[in-house]
Amino acid sequence: MTVSTPTRIPAARSQADRADQTRARILEAAVRQFSANGLAGARTEQIAEEAGVNKALLYYYFRGKNDLYAAALESVAEGVRLSSLAVLEGQGTAGERFLQSVLNHFDRFLANRGFQSLMQQEMVRLHRGEAHALTPLVETLMRPLVRRMREVLDEGINAGELIAAEQSQIHYAALGANVFYFLAAPMMRLVEGTNPLEPEALRFRRKAAIEFLGQALFTDREHGARVAARVLAAAPMPQADERLKPFQCSSNECLERSHPSRKNKDAARVGHPDNNRGEHPGNNETGSNGVTESSGGIESKNAAGSNSRAATGKVRRK
Repeated sequence: MTVSTPTRIPAARSQADRADQTRARILEAAVRQFSANGLAGARTEQIAEEAGVNKALLYYYFRGKNDLYAAALESVAEGVRLSSLAVLEGQGTAGERFLQSVLNHFDRFLANRGFQSLMQQEMVRLHRGEAHALTPLVETLMRPLVRRMREVLDEGINAGELIAAEQSQIHYAALGANVFYFLAAPMMRLVEGTNPLEPEALRFRRKAAIEFLGQALFTDREHGARVAARVLAAAPMPQADERLKPFQCSSNECLERSHPSRKNKDAARVGHPDNNRGEHPGNNETGSNGVTESSGGIESKNAAGSNSRAATGKVRRK
């Protein structure tokens, strides 16, 4: 009788696996903290505590808070890139894959608010002229996705399935509608007296957006209606991510998150331990969880309805 011996995992491999798991936990906690509080507002003590490690171990994996922020940004962008490309390269006609991609984009606002918040923080940094703002997202996520989406649109137009409109305009119209719906939600709540972010309102808008594109972009509207119905049936609305605060905020809240010294001047004068470690070299007060991305320079409004500039403080309307 042959006696089998248990397979032993080499100690080095087991240790490497544990190290990878620890690093992943730290990154997950970092995404949550940076999303909620911004780069300047997040504290490494909180990140380490949430990840279940001590601060010394956090610094073993990451040189400082800036390094950790960059790694968190890249990790969440890579996840979005993989899921988005999988949709664009999946089954179905070019028109169907495009509608699936638009729906995936809408659902990302619901289920991945951490990414949306980090994206908006990077937009704030870009408007303020900070070095390397948005660079990881552009290289890892935006450029590959835009290129692939334009290729899918070309395929649909050349096949006669989609209308012969300029590709970038289709792109802006389809994804821009999603962006505007979420960014304008606080204003529309005041205008209409209803909450656009309630589940039923989201479910209605999600369905209406895809059905509209099925009618507007397809040369055969009956075919477009069938494609839209098929896309919606194959992808039920995901559960909203409730771990993070909604990414809309008033202008004052945005400024507080971008400039924590405004929120707590005493703490800024005394100096936080994180600052003493040199984690904020130069102009590192960044991060905003608020409305920064718009078409045509939309100004945010606070609950009292008074006009206030966007978080950059540079937008003017004539």
